[in-house]
Amino acid sequence: MSGKRLSERVVVIRGAGEQASGIACRLYRANVRRILMLETEFPLAVRRLVSFCEAVHDGEMTVEGVTAVRADRVEDVAGMWIAGKIGVLVDPAAESLYTVRPDLLLDATLAKRNLGTSIGDAPLVVGLGPGFCAGVDCHLVVETNRGHDLGRVIGAGPAEADTGIPGAIGGYTSERVLRAPVAGRFENERAIGDLVQQGETVGRIGEVEVRATIDGVLRGMIRPGAVVKAGLKIGDVDPRGRKDYCVTVSEKARALGGAVLEALLDRYNC
Repeated sequence: MSGKRLSERVVVIRGAGEQASGIACRLYRANVRRILMLETEFPLAVRRLVSFCEAVHDGEMTVEGVTAVRADRVEDVAGMWIAGKIGVLVDPAAESLYTVRPDLLLDATLAKRNLGTSIGDAPLVVGLGPGFCAGVDCHLVVETNRGHDLGRVIGAGPAEADTGIPGAIGGYTSERVLRAPVAGRFENERAIGDLVQQGETVGRIGEVEVRATIDGVLRGMIRPGAVVKAGLKIGDVDPRGRKDYCVTVSEKARALGGAVLEALLDRYNC
């Protein structure tokens, strides 16, 4: 065990969507500041206002006062850390691991399957949710299914299987999720934070309307102009109607962030 302080530990997170970003915020506030997030070239986050992957498109993204900046080269990341920023690098294959050499690698792609993460990629490798088995392809797994075990750190074996059913909010599960009715290019007619009513048109894919399925606030929506497949999740209506929830980290992401911090402290704060 090296003598590095916790604040000097390097964390690499595969994925920079909603849950990964909530985790990054929690680590950052715990003084774990050397964070690099790896993303695809065109990430499609639904809850864009709380997702650091938006830095890939816009160059910079701030979530609850924490700022992430797009890095064009892995060599630029150290300077971002000195400036107090999180780095976001387009590197879906995680080739930068060989340069960055993280103390913790967190796979937070939430792909429901392992896209290439190995237990040998870092001294501590943590997998988020289904698709990982602690002791086989990672050291630890964090449970992501809502319920009694949400945020549980698993030391041996897999997380619960994917149910395919979104977590209930205000008594609604699948009803609150907007999905693409057809394949094509999405264009919005309403914005994140707007109050919408059931049946109201919120966007279009070509000539096909995308309609709200329940009343509530439009908590998330993918970027206008995105090319989508039929059935893809493209929006989220929150029946609680709280506009401030659109720009704040969810309770689920905070719970997962606490679990990852627990794993990090257990390994290195001794």
